[in-house]
Amino acid sequence: MHPLTIPDCKRFTGYKPCFPQTTCYENCVQHEPMGTKILIINLDAMGAVVQTTAMLPAVKRAYPRSHITWITEKNAFRLLENNPYLDAVYAWEPESWLILQNMEFDVVYSTDKTKRSTAFAKTLRAKETLGFGMNADGKIVPLNPEAEYSYTLGLNDQMKFRENTQFGTQILHESMRLEYKRDEYVLELSDAEKKYCKAYKAEAGIGDHEKVIGFNTGCSYLYPNKKMTLDQHMDLINRLSGVDGVKLVLVGGPEDTERNAELVRRAGDKVISTPTTEGVRRGICYENICDVVITGDSFGMHVAIGLKKFVIAWFGLSCWSEIDLYNRGVKLIPEGLACAPCWRKQCPFDLECIAMIDTERIAREALRFVQQ
Repeated sequence: MHPLTIPDCKRFTGYKPCFPQTTCYENCVQHEPMGTKILIINLDAMGAVVQTTAMLPAVKRAYPRSHITWITEKNAFRLLENNPYLDAVYAWEPESWLILQNMEFDVVYSTDKTKRSTAFAKTLRAKETLGFGMNADGKIVPLNPEAEYSYTLGLNDQMKFRENTQFGTQILHESMRLEYKRDEYVLELSDAEKKYCKAYKAEAGIGDHEKVIGFNTGCSYLYPNKKMTLDQHMDLINRLSGVDGVKLVLVGGPEDTERNAELVRRAGDKVISTPTTEGVRRGICYENICDVVITGDSFGMHVAIGLKKFVIAWFGLSCWSEIDLYNRGVKLIPEGLACAPCWRKQCPFDLECIAMIDTERIAREALRFVQQ
């Protein structure tokens, strides 16, 4: 037997044939070289993971022949399913650490400014690591000059809240030394999921020619003040219900179950309430049936952007300048409110930014879009 030659091929695993009844170590059937080996470390919140997918087209432009791996949190893992740019996705767990620490990479993109991400980046075998790392004192530091703007932005409230005009996606691209072309998020549904969306609409009594206005009613527990009040939601529902050719739908995650149930109790058959506990991929499907999504700055907002919906988003505590709706939507910001944005988890000013949400304008913008 001749000495084994391990193929330089994306499909080769080392434990079974790439195709049945073939000996690919002797004769590769569909050779696809690994090319530049890339790892993206992104352990941030789920919305940030969706937003970070916008860098993938630029990565592929920079390295057309490449193998791209991504490691993310377990709860965000399924957001990357069906992504045409990714060759491998790992969930954040010890087994993944062991595997990745024994691989060799040409480029590592360390996108998070967190200690665990930067510490992990430091343990990897990579020719080049871009973004953010950790120094010998355990401090987060920028690894390349291009990352210094993003780094400083996080340390300077005046810059972040008042001066910055760049979208977060642009800041990310430049930090990772990538060409920024305002690429879209990459959030793909499978054919089975698209069929499910169509079937659900029929089951819910939504006609093929009817428009759907969706209410993403909540947000994560981390920043509970990113949602409007139940009374404000009811005001919107009352303004928008009864319009010919329009259906109203509630969407959200497990944290929104009770909130949505209360809205249904108040609104009755004016709204359709989609399930909130069937997992992240089903949640994306329910948001996909909408034509318009009314939302705060949350994971659901980023999903709507990724699905290329018309987005009406209100802001208060978070930085509206960093969000790109890609010319498909409207941002409502608390004009003249000196304390916003603030990124506070608790508000000392009785949530003025939420009280300022203009529900009349939201209803007008939603109807303008669905009736055009």
